[in-house]
Order: sequence, then C-alpha cells, then structure tokens
Amino acid sequence: MSKLLVLSNGHGEDTIAVRIMEQLQQSIPSLELLALPLVGEGYAYRRANFSLLCTSQAMPSGGFVYMDGQELWKDLQGGLLQLTISHYHIIRQLSREGAKILAVGDVLPLVLAWLSGSPYAFVGTAKSEYYLRDEKGWLKATPWWYRVLDSYYFPWELNLMRSPRCRGVFPRDTLTAKVLAKHAIAVADLGNPMMDGLHFSSALDREKETLTILLLPGSRSPEAERNWQMILRAIEHLLKRMRKHRFLFVAAIAPSLDLSPFQLALEDQNWRTQPFPLPVGDSQALTFSHDHKAHLILSQNAYGDCLALAHLGIAMAGTATEQLVGLGKPVITFPGTGPQFTPWFAQAQTRLLGESVLLVDGPEQVTDALQKLVNNPDLWQAIAGNGQRRLGFPGAASRIAQSLREKLFSD
Repeated sequence: MSKLLVLSNGHGEDTIAVRIMEQLQQSIPSLELLALPLVGEGYAYRRANFSLLCTSQAMPSGGFVYMDGQELWKDLQGGLLQLTISHYHIIRQLSREGAKILAVGDVLPLVLAWLSGSPYAFVGTAKSEYYLRDEKGWLKATPWWYRVLDSYYFPWELNLMRSPRCRGVFPRDTLTAKVLAKHAIAVADLGNPMMDGLHFSSALDREKETLTILLLPGSRSPEAERNWQMILRAIEHLLKRMRKHRFLFVAAIAPSLDLSPFQLALEDQNWRTQPFPLPVGDSQALTFSHDHKAHLILSQNAYGDCLALAHLGIAMAGTATEQLVGLGKPVITFPGTGPQFTPWFAQAQTRLLGESVLLVDGPEQVTDALQKLVNNPDLWQAIAGNGQRRLGFPGAASRIAQSLREKLFSD
C-alpha cells in the first residue's frame, strides 16, 4: 500500500493540508494518509479523523517564531529543538518504509521533506510575491536584495524546489507561480486551497439596510482574547459615531477556543443576551444586543455562513482574513501585541492583500476607514476584483490532489 506523509507547520497550513488529503482520499482510496503537524496540536487533522503520527506539542509562540527573537527563545526553552529532532526521526523512518512526502507551509516542512530522501511535493502557503510587488511592479518598501534575487524565495529554497526528488511545486497565487517559473522551477499554478471548504447554508437572508460586519480575533489563545478586547473598543467607537446606521456583528470564533472569555467581555461592554432569528446555520450561537441599536452573534460552528453573510470584516487574523478578501470583501485591521498579529505582521498582510485591507493605527480609527468604504462604492468594486486575483478560484485542493496523483503515484 502506498503511503503519503503530510508535513505542515501552523493551523492554517493544517487546514489546507486536510483539504488536499480529503481529495486524495477520494481519488486514491488505497492510499494511506499520515499527518505530522510540526507546530501546534493538529486540531484540524483530528477533527477530520486523519491519523497523527505523534503526540503534538504546542509552542509558546504558536508557530510565529520568525516574527520575534524572544518568541524563538521561548520555543527553544519549550522544547522546539528536541521536537524537531524527533520529527526528523519519524520522517526518516517513514521514508525507509517507502512513504512519499507532501510539505505544506514554509521552509521548515520543505527542508524536512528534502532530508527525508523520499520523493516529495511542496504547497507553498507562506510566501507570495505580493509581499514584494504587484502586477504593476515592485512595491516601494521592497528591500534591494529581493530585487536582486528577483524572488521572495531565497536561493537555497529554490534549490530545494529544483531537486529531482521534488515532483511538484504549488504556489499560493499566479504572480508567485510566474516568478518561480523564471527560476526554472516546475510549478503548477492550480490555485489556493484556502478558498476551498467554505460551506454556506442554502438560504442566507441579509437585510440591505443593515451593515453586517464579520469579527475575526484570531485562533490562538490567549492572543485571540486580547484581540477581542481591542475589537470591542473599535465597535464602541463605531456605535457612538455612526448612530444612523444599523449594524449586525458576526464573530467567528475558532472551535478550539473557550467561548466564555468572549461572552464575558461583551457583558462588560453592556451587551446583553437577546434571542433573535439566526441568519447563520449554528443553533448553538449566542446572540446579544446593545441598546437595541446593534446586534451581535458569537458563533463557533458556521464559519462559512459568517463569511458569506458579511459585507466586510474587522480582523486581527491570518488565514481567515485572507479568505474574506478572497470572497471579494474589504477588511479593516489594526495591529495587536502578538505573537502573531504584530505591527510587522499587519503591514506584511497589507502588502500581501493589497487594497482589500485598510490598515489603521488602532481601534479608534476603524470608524474613519468604514466611512471611507461606505462613501466610495468604486473602491468596494475594485476590492472585489483584487480579492479574486490574489486568492484565486475554489477547487484548488481537488486540482492539486489530481496533480499529486500523477506526479507522485503514477509509477
């Protein structure tokens, strides 16, 4: 029986890997699929009932060591080096048993795939040329060395992708695929699996007079709870300054998080429990009102509905923000204290997603950004086209699975 070992390093990467694995499961029923999350506890794999090879370990940084040297030191103290060595031994053992490798994420899974000695493929989720340039050319903030290299991927990463054992490279967007092709990488531009799996209820009723705003505080505790406090400050300013508007706020909270801190924070801000008909398919969602002028839904079980329902988002998240942009919707964002959503991350995300993201200094400036959107329908239309360009069309997981079947399992 053929085996495929899937390596990924982060919650968003785990989710993308799961979507590809589900498609492989359908197209190659005899394939044994094994998952090894390199960062975090592999929640997405467990939820999809895929086998985990070892008991995973959550690192203090949540996988964002590259943003802060202090976070790297915390992870090293928390056993990162020992964990990586144990992962390497597992990978080598599976390689000796004939397993092939699918690396999803950044350079860490790519290096481990190369070290395995097995044939491998790479789904590059972390790097995009949009961080450095767009279709018109280089961004002003792009450092000179990237312009010389003419790639966001470094030479050693390009060499790993050129290895004869690397049977497939799947970048996250068309612009990145074109640049990699210039560097003699055999890329397949098949789209971004991030836009797959956004299941919506069959009927979603949205009042045109109500502005529906998706709230995305992130998926890692305790950062998500801190972000939530800042988002509630933004809403407080919004309700004071835009009194003529009706608002519905829909908070998509990660299922892995405890909902209690989010609920308590709302009650501290004078939100009160009030039943009303749910426009999302989550019977367990909690509903609140604020002086009968605004309503808010806390949901953990209708992520796709939340994205579909919203006109725009207030976000301090990674993957979820990109998905909302991919649906053609604007996002207002501001930096937090990290370890993920720092000023550096927020600025990088703005470069990645372009005009779809309105980055402001803090919660108090969200209202100004929203009024800019409300008063500029042409900008809203441009944002819709930009999101589709940068994130692509749904169905990428199926297309990548078919390519993997041909490139890794055709012999």
